[in-house]
Amino acid sequence: MSIDDASTNARIMAMLHKRASSIGKGESLTPPIVNAAKYALPGDPDHPFPYGRFDNPGWGTVESAIGALEDAETICFPSGMAAVTAALMATLKPKSKLLLPSDGYYTVRVLLNEFIRQHEIETVEIPTADMTGHALDRFDLVWIETPSNPGLDVCDIAAITKRAHAAGALVIVDNTTATPLLQRPLDLGADLTVSSDTKALAGHSDVLFGHVSGRDAEIMARIRNWRKLAGSTPGPAEAYLAYRGLMTLELRLARMCANAQALANLFYSHKAVEAVRFPGLADDPSYRIAAAQMAQPGFVIGVTFADAATAERFITDCPAIFAATSFGGIQTSAERRARWGDAVREGYVRLSAGCEPTAALVKAISDTLDAL
Repeated sequence: MSIDDASTNARIMAMLHKRASSIGKGESLTPPIVNAAKYALPGDPDHPFPYGRFDNPGWGTVESAIGALEDAETICFPSGMAAVTAALMATLKPKSKLLLPSDGYYTVRVLLNEFIRQHEIETVEIPTADMTGHALDRFDLVWIETPSNPGLDVCDIAAITKRAHAAGALVIVDNTTATPLLQRPLDLGADLTVSSDTKALAGHSDVLFGHVSGRDAEIMARIRNWRKLAGSTPGPAEAYLAYRGLMTLELRLARMCANAQALANLFYSHKAVEAVRFPGLADDPSYRIAAAQMAQPGFVIGVTFADAATAERFITDCPAIFAATSFGGIQTSAERRARWGDAVREGYVRLSAGCEPTAALVKAISDTLDAL
């Protein structure tokens, strides 16, 4: 697969020109920020904009643009977790059985344990690396996160969806770490894809945002209705910022992925590093499947140091690393994930490669490693 193939290029072109193709003379190329709780609504309420909680022109603009990349109907939300919640609430029924990665984003598991299990939802947790071959009989929903966050394990989306559908289960893929440019879950058979667009898609670390995409009209109608009834709506300014960031996604990803590959090679050969996880390394456990289903191995690297103190010193001492949680921004960032309770070693660092000049970034990190 390639990020520069004809199909991908066509989707990028459609995304970039989606708004331009629908506006008239004198209208702005950038979408307006419509701060509206009320719309004029005389007579029957049969209008796309009856009330601010139902819809907003800015939502439609960003949904159309993301939808061009997903090649699917898209619904936006005020955060990635809002998108996750909507997808779960629209597809789970009381007493449903859900297969969930035990090593995926931990907040999804907390949400299920704290709130959704009260509806007699049965959850089974297994590692992402075991998902591909796990028996799927009697499951109603299979939740996939690949590459997983933070461990960067990968599972075979096409193989899982084929078996899940044969068993009568739906499949939802959290595609946050890849974006629709690096991985195409819907094309591989998934029923829905969800994303925290707070990360790479918006990309500037200045907005919380998320989306759900799918090609089943009935499921998407339920998700849209959930947003309306639950009030899980993004702000107009947030929609604008997400749209603005989306316009440079391809350019940013190209630099981020190039930087990640260069840094992974550096970490792999450096004596200060005990282990490296990156799907672009030929001997990584995720390499084979990632090479088959991803256009690029991504921009997130797992780096293990001898202990927590060494990991923290690496993050603190490097002038090219912004110490923060989250990932996918312009600046390279990193954090020691065990501090959140993830099942990783104390010295495990999740590093998100940014858009810095590659040679300068590699030198700054190499100098820091040499000084540990």
